This record gives sequence, structure tokens and C-alpha cells, in this order.
Amino acid sequence: MKTRIKIVALFALLFGLIACNEEDNNVVTQPGDKAVIVSPDQGSEVTLNPTNAANPALTVVWNHAKYSTATDVNYVVEVAKGGTEFAAPKVAGTTTQRQFTWTVEQLNGFCKLAGLVPFSFEDLDIRVKSSIGATNVLESISEKITVSIKSYSTDLPKLAVAGNHQGWAPATAPLLAGSAYGKTDFEGFVWLNGEFKFIAQSPNGTFAFPPAGGPDYGDNGDADNILLETGEVNITRPAGYYRIRVNTGTIAYGSDFPAMRYKVDPTSWGIAGNATTNGWDGSMPMTYDATSKKWTIVTTLATQASPNNGLKFKANGGWDINLGDNGANGSAEYGGDNIGTTAGVYKITLDLSDPRNYKYTIVPN
Repeated sequence: MKTRIKIVALFALLFGLIACNEEDNNVVTQPGDKAVIVSPDQGSEVTLNPTNAANPALTVVWNHAKYSTATDVNYVVEVAKGGTEFAAPKVAGTTTQRQFTWTVEQLNGFCKLAGLVPFSFEDLDIRVKSSIGATNVLESISEKITVSIKSYSTDLPKLAVAGNHQGWAPATAPLLAGSAYGKTDFEGFVWLNGEFKFIAQSPNGTFAFPPAGGPDYGDNGDADNILLETGEVNITRPAGYYRIRVNTGTIAYGSDFPAMRYKVDPTSWGIAGNATTNGWDGSMPMTYDATSKKWTIVTTLATQASPNNGLKFKANGGWDINLGDNGANGSAEYGGDNIGTTAGVYKITLDLSDPRNYKYTIVPN
């Protein structure tokens, strides 16, 4: 009797092992076994602030997706602009846990990728995809939830300068930049040659003439620098290098940026200072290269220590427009500190092609 009991128990054990092996080789999901997002709540609102960029912003928590064998489950968190039905989903995180947390900076970045407009509440759809194995088989997708997020932007708004100088192609035109997001005080340096217009960014950040993009701005035809969006004519300047300042808004930003006005001033750049052979009163002219969009000069410099001595960049031989370096870091700021030098022969380059991000280099030649 004991022998028969042992044999039956052995068969039961073998049957159980076989069943387990068959189950391991036949992993399936069943309806309702996909991940279910339990947090945050549908319709939650989140405001992102760049001053807290490294802080946690949002944690997504879900119930585990269930598979018919005990195994690690791979999860991919996807986001998309609300209402787009994940036509262009963005992978916003991967994990084998059942939750994922974004920092403020990370979530803001994914909002930008998804196409959300900053500084206003916009819907972001979130879903979780589960799978198993190294090849991510048996994929299952959760139902989406939607949260409303007020993201931010550290990008400066831009205005394109399209015209004869570059073939009237807004997408590749040189740019002006505003002082901050939402501001309409645009500035930059551009080589012009004849007629041109200003083209505003479309909501997706691209540049095109209306109706595809825009709006675009020109002159009222009276040579008084009044900016018009409708009924305008092209602005004209002879070939040359110009500092351009434009205000496309109805609020003035000081005397340089009156409402709906523009200024186009010719500039020719040089260097001055007691590090140069001409001193502070003169100006050693630099040469503009239209291909590199940079001003350069090769000259001999003396040793001079900033901030009291050294050199600066001057426009038009005067001091009304001059650039120095407040941080000794290669950036050029209006009226900035003198730039210190060491004796030798140097190639000096001034790059004004990136609006409001002006730079220079001084390298041995």
C-alpha cells in the first residue's frame, strides 16, 4: 500500500512539472490583464516651473500586467499630445517596476516633443505598454489617461528675415530673437541685399509665408519704419551688414523697441583698446565673411589685464554699439567688460549670427 501511494505521488509530481514546463513555453495574456493606470487621476493639472527643474513633477503608477508565468515584465511609458490618439507617440520612460517618475525638466522636455504649447494648460495623453522577454513579445497596451500640463520654454522666440539676400526662403532665413518667451522685441545681425520682410514663427516653430505660416510683416511705404502685417510693402536696404531691431507687438520695450516699429542700422565692426596698436580711440577694422557669417582680424596684441584694460569690439568706429565680455567666457555683451589679452599674434573672430547669443574667440595665429 505504501509503495502504491509513493508511485501515485511520483506521477502527480511529474505531471505537475510537465504542466509547469508547458505553461512556461506557452505564455499568453488574457483580456483585462493589461496594465491599468491608477495614478495620477484623469484630468489632473500640473504646472511646471524651471526654477524647480530637478524636482519630481509627476509619477505614473499602474497595476501590473498579468502573464501566465512568473516573469519580469517590461514597461514603456508613452506620451502624446491630447486628442491625437497616439498618432506620433513619444517614449517617455522604460522600467520593470509599476511606476515611473519624471523630474520637472524631463516632463517639460516630453511636453515639448509632444507639441504642447508652453505657458498654457494643454492636454497630455499617457499610456503604458507591457511586454516580456528580451525581444519584448506579447505586447499589451493600457487605456490612456489625460493630464493637463502647463509647461514652459527657455527658447527665445524668433523672427525670420527672408529676402533677396537668401532667396526668399523663410525656412532657411537668418533669425532675430526676442529677449524672452512671449516678448516681441526681436534683435539680430543680418547681411541684407535689397528687399526683405519679417516672418513670424508658426505655432509648431517653423517659418513659412502665410497662409502656411506667418504672419509676415513689411513697411507702410512711407519710409518711417512703421511695421504692417496687412497692406505692407517689402522693406529695402542696400547691400551691407545690419543690426535689426523689430517690435511686432503693441507694447513698447523702451526706445529701442517702440510698438509696431523696426530699425535697420548698418554696422561695420572693429577692435579697440590698449591691447591693440591703435589704442582706445581708434578702431582696427575686421573683415566680414559671408560664408561663415563671422568678422575676423589677425593682429598683434599686448598683454593687458581686464576689466580695466584689454580690448573691446566697436561698431562703426564709435562707442554707441560696443561689445565686451562680462564673464570672461567667450560671450559678447553690449557694453561688457574689457577683454584681457596676452602678448602675441592672434586671429580674433566675432560671431553675431546667433541672435542674442553673440560670441568671440581669440586664438594664436
